[in-house]
Amino acid sequence: MSSEQREIVTRPGTPKERRFDGRGYLLGYGLPQFFFHVNMSYALLRHNGVEVGKRDYMGQY
Repeated sequence: MSSEQREIVTRPGTPKERRFDGRGYLLGYGLPQFFFHVNMSYALLRHNGVEVGKRDYMGQY
């Protein structure tokens, strides 16, 4: 079975559970969570006076 077809069940702090296939989990849950936390980390650093900029956020390009 490939990872795209694997069933993933999440139980986010409530009795409700959500079921995803691998692709749905990645695109609909995993990546949005990842980018939310990256964005909030960046915002907290900036708020607390750390001088970070676009290159720190995106890397060398």
